[in-house]
Amino acid sequence: MQPDTLDWKIINILSKKYMSNSSVAKELGVTEGTIRQRLKRLQSDGVLKIRALRDPNILENQQLAVVAATLMEAKYLDKIAQKISELENVLSVSIVSGRYDFLIEVLVKSNKGLVSFLTEKLSTIEGISKTETFVILKSYQKWV
Repeated sequence: MQPDTLDWKIINILSKKYMSNSSVAKELGVTEGTIRQRLKRLQSDGVLKIRALRDPNILENQQLAVVAATLMEAKYLDKIAQKISELENVLSVSIVSGRYDFLIEVLVKSNKGLVSFLTEKLSTIEGISKTETFVILKSYQKWV
C-alpha cells in the first residue's frame, strides 16, 4: 500500500506531536471520520504504528544497547533480519552497509538482561558469525 497525499499529511502531522483525530481533521479541512478511517487503514496495512514513546534516559533498571552483527552468508539477510526482529527485547533491526550486516537495537533489564539476550536469544539464530555490542550510556532526541 502506498500512502496518498492526504495520508502523508496525516502522517507528517502525527510525526511531530500527538493530536486528536478531530484536531487533525480541522487542520486538514476534512471530517474526523475521514481521519479515523485513514488511520485505521494505515495501521492495518502496516504503514503506520501509533504508540507512546519514552525517553530512554528515564528508564530505571533497563539498558538500551545496539548489537552489530555480521552474517556468514549475505544471501540470508532478509530471512535472518526477520527472525531477529521477532526476538523478545528487540526494538528494531536494520540491514546496513559497511563493516556489519545488521544493527540490532535492544532494550533489556540491566546488564544481566543484555547477557541473557546475547547468550540465550540471539545465539539461537543460525548464520550469525560475530557480534559487537554498544551500550547506550545517554541519548539525545531518542525515544523508545
